Amino acid sequence: MCTTGRKDALATLSWSPIVLGHESCGVVVEVGSKVKNVKVGDRVAIEPGVPCRRCDHCRSGLYNLCGDTVFAATPPHDGTLQKYYIVACDYAYPIPKHMTAEDGALVEPVAVAVQVNKVADLRAGQTVLVFGCGPIGLLCQAVAKASGASRVIGVDISQSRVNFAKEFGADGVFLSQSKPVEGQDPVQASRAVAETIIAEFGLGDGADVVLECTGAESCIQAGIFAAKKGGTFVQTGMGPENVTFPITTACVRALTIKGSIRYTTGCYPRAVELIASGKIQPRKLVTHRFKFEQAEEAFELVKKAQQDTLKVIIEGACSRVCWDIFWNRQY
Repeated sequence: MCTTGRKDALATLSWSPIVLGHESCGVVVEVGSKVKNVKVGDRVAIEPGVPCRRCDHCRSGLYNLCGDTVFAATPPHDGTLQKYYIVACDYAYPIPKHMTAEDGALVEPVAVAVQVNKVADLRAGQTVLVFGCGPIGLLCQAVAKASGASRVIGVDISQSRVNFAKEFGADGVFLSQSKPVEGQDPVQASRAVAETIIAEFGLGDGADVVLECTGAESCIQAGIFAAKKGGTFVQTGMGPENVTFPITTACVRALTIKGSIRYTTGCYPRAVELIASGKIQPRKLVTHRFKFEQAEEAFELVKKAQQDTLKVIIEGACSRVCWDIFWNRQY
């Protein structure tokens, strides 16, 4: 089994003890009598959420909205950070031989990025501005580029992360170090950041598509100001429950504003295809590796939320486990 988790620990404090992990790859050891799509010995990427299959959302393909989804590491359901894990066969996707177990585990966050770009209705030739160069932001940039975006620009406050983004999939990067001066309206400070980005990269009226992957209030605001008239803004980063939102600007610019969560029909197969083809190489996000016996040390490293920590691998006795940086700004 190979698995990663993001904010599982934060969501399960009141349910402890619970098994964490939801980004997973494993080897099939047993199948039911009617299973046809996988066989014993197959290596599979595991989609961690199995919906009811019967509600209107499921039947329309938007099963990410199903209220009865059983999702790994979401209380009261245990996650995949264990030797054996039972999953519905149609939520197990065989991976080719040249893909590693780490690749298989990272299909999940790639599928999240595929969904974000799908929600944005990204079309070839568009300019894409991505706020956040953590794992999800980086993968959104890579998927956008693989989907035909003419230019992809990553934004972050971390020098090491924007450097990584430039090597990983972005055509350009912007290191945001601006802070409101004393007495300055924070929203106007966000507007100034957006205007600087537009000017620096020659975006004219703004970016065609803005993908907000941090959840930070200032980034949400800057994203709205950086989107062109008639453009699309997709929110995927999760931060404060409520933020000050420049709604008048959104209205005047006739922006299409959407939210994105998990994945829908076709996202997992597309993610496997992108990784198998080499168009996206999520393994490059792995910065640290530990033996299973060192799991506590791995968690302590993740807890420090260091800028140079993206993905942490825990290798088990018969599996590899990949743990995401859920304490940091990983979107």
